Amino acid sequence: MAFGIKRSDLNAWKSAVQQGEMAFLTHYWLDDRFPHANTVTKAACQDMKQLIEWGEKHGLKKEWIHDRVGFPHFDLIGETQKRILQKERSLGNIQEYGLYIEG
Repeated sequence: MAFGIKRSDLNAWKSAVQQGEMAFLTHYWLDDRFPHANTVTKAACQDMKQLIEWGEKHGLKKEWIHDRVGFPHFDLIGETQKRILQKERSLGNIQEYGLYIEG
């Protein structure tokens, strides 16, 4: 279950994805399969080749892409989410959702 998404953030993410940019959307999320996680980041790009290459750079497999029409994306969760957001310098997501990495 997703919650805590601002319409303006969702619209900005959709616009960036549709323009072929790598875009990130972090929101609160609850899923019994991942009891340790309370947020997820959707890392998306409409250009599938670019998304696959971006994922490989971060150790993600193309098989993990959720191929939603117009918005293919990786779901970033837990330590992987924190590591990638820090590398991508997505500071707004890190600060707003408390996704700091120790050390």
